[in-house]
Amino acid sequence: MGRIVRQVVFFTLLVIFIIAGWRLRTAMSMENTTNGLTLFLAASAVGAWFSYRLVNYPRMADFLISVEGEMAKISWPTTTELVRSAIVVIVVMFILAVLLWLFDTVWFQLFTWLGIIPAAEGTPPSGV
Repeated sequence: MGRIVRQVVFFTLLVIFIIAGWRLRTAMSMENTTNGLTLFLAASAVGAWFSYRLVNYPRMADFLISVEGEMAKISWPTTTELVRSAIVVIVVMFILAVLLWLFDTVWFQLFTWLGIIPAAEGTPPSGV
């Protein structure tokens, strides 16, 4: 029970520890040394041990089993629904971008006309 979620969590944590060991080796300027390789392998081994122990810890294992049970209850959208939703989100983002540009231009012109912003070449701000 909960095997897939536990495996995914284990491998995700393992990858995080491997990357951390690699970055630690690089940060300590030990790229081309035996000590650097030892440090990397030690961090990876500790990460593997920690990840294994964590996903098999009873409370964590029960949590991951319940997560897998809840994931099975989700009704995932079909490809058509997903594409339609993505298109709606993208269109709304473009509409909001145009509206924000329009508001920015109108307020800039108004503040320039009122003399709050000095009229230097009459160009709107460049995205501050």
